[in-house]
Amino acid sequence: MRFWSWAIAGLLFVTSLSIVPVQAQLPTIDLNQVYPNLLNQNSESQVIAKCVRLDGHCLLELAVPKFDRDQRIQTIQDKLNQISQAYIKNKNVQLVIEIEKQPINVQLQESAKTAPKTVENQSTVEEAVEAVEEAIEEAVEKVEERRSPKIYTFIDQKKTHLLTVTAQDAQIKGVDIVTRADSIREKLQAGLEQVRYERQADFLIRQGLMAIGTSLAILVISLLIYRRLGKLERSKARLTSHNLSLSETISTQLNQRKLWNITEVQYRLYQLALIGLLGGGSLFLLGLFPYTRSIQVMIFEGLQIPLRVALVALGTYVLIRLSYALINRSTSALAQNYYLLNPEAVTRLQLRVTTISGVTKGIVTVSLIAIAILVALSVTGINIGPLLAGAGIIGFAVSLASQNLIKDAINGFFIILEDQYAVGDVIVVGDVGGFVENINLRVTQLRDNRGRLITIPNSEIKIVANLSSNWSRVDVSIPISYETDADKVMALIDQVAKQMSKDAKWQERIIAKPEILGVDEFGDRGVFLRVWIKTKPLQQWNVEREFRRRIKVAFDEAEITIPAHIDFRGEFKYDH
Repeated sequence: MRFWSWAIAGLLFVTSLSIVPVQAQLPTIDLNQVYPNLLNQNSESQVIAKCVRLDGHCLLELAVPKFDRDQRIQTIQDKLNQISQAYIKNKNVQLVIEIEKQPINVQLQESAKTAPKTVENQSTVEEAVEAVEEAIEEAVEKVEERRSPKIYTFIDQKKTHLLTVTAQDAQIKGVDIVTRADSIREKLQAGLEQVRYERQADFLIRQGLMAIGTSLAILVISLLIYRRLGKLERSKARLTSHNLSLSETISTQLNQRKLWNITEVQYRLYQLALIGLLGGGSLFLLGLFPYTRSIQVMIFEGLQIPLRVALVALGTYVLIRLSYALINRSTSALAQNYYLLNPEAVTRLQLRVTTISGVTKGIVTVSLIAIAILVALSVTGINIGPLLAGAGIIGFAVSLASQNLIKDAINGFFIILEDQYAVGDVIVVGDVGGFVENINLRVTQLRDNRGRLITIPNSEIKIVANLSSNWSRVDVSIPISYETDADKVMALIDQVAKQMSKDAKWQERIIAKPEILGVDEFGDRGVFLRVWIKTKPLQQWNVEREFRRRIKVAFDEAEITIPAHIDFRGEFKYDH
């Protein structure tokens, strides 16, 4: 045991003495690499750079522990303020800043002498190794303390210890500790001289003239921006009135909306420019004078995080408005060739374009806002890595649990994009049918002829029959007995159809000449004559009722009997 103790002690002694020539050549030692277990036990042992300010200026950047970042800086800050006040009050006194360095050989020799005794008292090799590590750590701390230069100031023969330069102070600048100490002394000397100079009358008068000129420039530019804001506001009102005009074509309305979004972006940017000019100009004026510069620094530090968040919000707002303009420009391409359509077709197109535009804008808005929230959290210093990981896991779980919802959204988007039907159409889906009251990415809602509201998930819509797309048709089967002259009856039906199509009340609803198809099929008690009448959308039921009424009246006058007990086929028919 005595042999191992003296061997380890000798190794410690040689190691301690070897530090002297190494430090003479390379004064900066990266202790994080040499002794990582001693200095990086946890994240709290890390150091950060912190400013020491003088009249609002960042005079020095010094290293402080992350867990105690303000104690050292605040102590140095208080001493520096006292020194600057004393230097300003006495204009005739001279300022002297000196660096005091201390030898380290004596401390190394003392550590080497006490190390063998410390190791000898241990009973096992493991305890001896731990004792050696503790001795090395203590020696390193004392060596660093001994070799750290101390900076003193002398004002009117009064000596004040301002700060002690540490190895970490040198490491944050990538220089050795002696060079760092000389640099700090030079900056202190220049900073304190600048403090005295900025209190002189000539400097204050010059800064005052600069403040007056800056204020006038801010006033002129603000008036110009305010005038521009007035023009943009009038343009927005004019574009809004155009958007509300139903006489405009769809393409024109979409172009107006695009111009409105671009104008809105310009208006908000000019507003923010005005706010930035007034706020930034005020901060610039505060920074011109040493007496108000500390207020400028306080405002900057207090508004640092809100300004970052505001910039993210501004960028998101601009992107949303520009995306709206791009969406309006893209959807307007759908309406380029529809300026010759009738009013009903224009209305249908407007519904389609409005639906596509609204859905796309909603998706873009939600996506950009979600991204903006993550960016805002990031710029405020919050680590969004765990949030993204958690969001990814949650998103994966939600996607598995909401596959039907995703199918609904995808199918709903294609229904709208392909114009399978729109709000205002009458459709038949499977065994149900009705008037489309609402459609979105998830569901389609129908109102049937009994007044019931039927909600259908979009993923369940496989085959749909649109009864009101572009045009509709009356399909009438008229039964007559086998004994009746079919040619005579068809001539009568043709006469009734022509009279009805020329009637002023029904002329606008019937868009083509009625077609008498002839004998369609043979039934158990008679034959069926089939008639087609092409109508405007949603007018087929009114036309069909009136046509049947007129046929009944004409048959009664011609004494043509409609046979009873006819077996009408049982296919689904929506009756509006």
